[in-house]
Parts: sequence; C-alpha cells; structure tokens
Amino acid sequence: MFPDTSPDTLTLYGTPFASRLLLGTARYPSPKVLEQAVRAAAPAMLTVSLRRQSAGHNEIGGQAFWDLLGELDIPFLPNTAGCHTEEEVFTTAMMAREVFDTEWIKLELIGDDYTLQPDTLNMARAADRLLREGFRVLPYCTEDLVLCRRLVDVGCEAIMPWAAPIGTGKGAINPYALKLLRERIDVPMLIDAGIGLPSHACQVMEWGFDGVLLNTAVAQATDPVALANAFAGAIQAGRLAYLGGAMAERESAEASTPVLGTPFWHSATS
Repeated sequence: MFPDTSPDTLTLYGTPFASRLLLGTARYPSPKVLEQAVRAAAPAMLTVSLRRQSAGHNEIGGQAFWDLLGELDIPFLPNTAGCHTEEEVFTTAMMAREVFDTEWIKLELIGDDYTLQPDTLNMARAADRLLREGFRVLPYCTEDLVLCRRLVDVGCEAIMPWAAPIGTGKGAINPYALKLLRERIDVPMLIDAGIGLPSHACQVMEWGFDGVLLNTAVAQATDPVALANAFAGAIQAGRLAYLGGAMAERESAEASTPVLGTPFWHSATS
C-alpha cells in the first residue's frame, strides 16, 4: 500500500503514500460497513485508539475487529486520544508501539474537555519527547501559527491542524489562519478534525494542504460507503485544482469570450 511512483506522492517522514486520505475506525454501525468504507476510500493509514480499543475488546466486534483490520493490509496510525498530560501521552504511545508494532503515532494532548481543543502550551514538549524516542509524530493541533512553528522546530516533519473542533462537521472555521499557516510553514500538513462534507475537504486541498484525516464525517453518515467514495474523489479533485493553479477570485465580471474583431451589427435607420 505504501509505494506510489507518481510524481505527486504524499511523503511523510520519508515514507511515500498512494493516498492523501487517512481514515478513522471508530463509530461505524458495523464491522462490515467499516470494511466497505475502507475499501471505498483506499486510505493511506487507519487511525486506531489504544485507550478505546484493545486487541480483545472493541465496541463493534472484539477480536474480529482486529482480524478485519489486519486483512485490509493498511498501515495503522495509533493515536493518544483521551490523554490530558504529557505522561499519559508517553505511556500510551509506548504501549501503542508495542501493540501495533509501528513507530507512527498521532499525538493528541487534550487541553479542554468541552471542545477537545489540543493543549497548545505543552504539545511541543510532548512531541519532542516522542521524537527523541524514535516515533514518527503526527501532532493534532490548532491552526495557531506559533504552535505549529514550534512543533516543526522540535522535529515534527508533518503537522495536523484542525479545521474545526472534533466531530462538529463545520468545515474550516478560520480560513485566514489556515491559509496563512499553509503559506508560512513548509512541511506536509494534513487537516484533522471538523471536516463534514466532501466540499470541505476539497476546499482545504485547493488551499494547498497535503491531505485530510476523516472519521465522523464518514462513520456517522447515512451511507458511510457512499461518503467514503465522495471524500476520496473530493480530496483528489482539490489536489488537482491546487496543482493546476485555479484562477484567482475577482471582484468584478470579466468577459470570457473575446470581442476583438467581432463585427458590430446594428439596425439600419432611415
């Protein structure tokens, strides 16, 4: 699932991926729907939570859940969901590395239980500690420019700013900050959290973001498989629009059909 010989490959920590979509595995109505959605989306990685899921127990199927994910042959991206302190993050990450046999970790350090907003004060320090332990850290963060620059400074080779709070489906609520972030920081950036519609995903890809991580928008859709397909297409369309250099927005109309050399016809007068 990793290698892709096309010139526009998403590369994270030196590893190429054939897709720019990452997909969560929670809250699907059944294991079969999850499997169908994953196959439709063909994501680069599947996110899994050690705190909510274990090799023996899961809300949608226990061991069968893990057997299913193993059969899909898509790399895991464990996360530190639910962690509120640096020590919780570190302990969870170390356990996830042993359980899932991977150096990849999605860093989640929650600072507010209501909005699930990341802890912007302590995240860089937690990321630095994980990087020193050999993890490939993908930090879930806000669109705060100073925080994101600090994460890059400590060694993060990619970052994952939110579009809106987790599970809200609002799309990008601060376009200015996200566009500024894309202009000022030169590492891969994947939008994580807050995406609700394929058009939301397409929009951030048009702005130059490198990928999108989805969960609720697919898992809680009326037809998750259809939405998985729709998001996969939208992300690809947005990327192509960015690479193609979509036209700039204008304040006034401008004729698309040239008039130079066109005969001017008028009615005769007596």
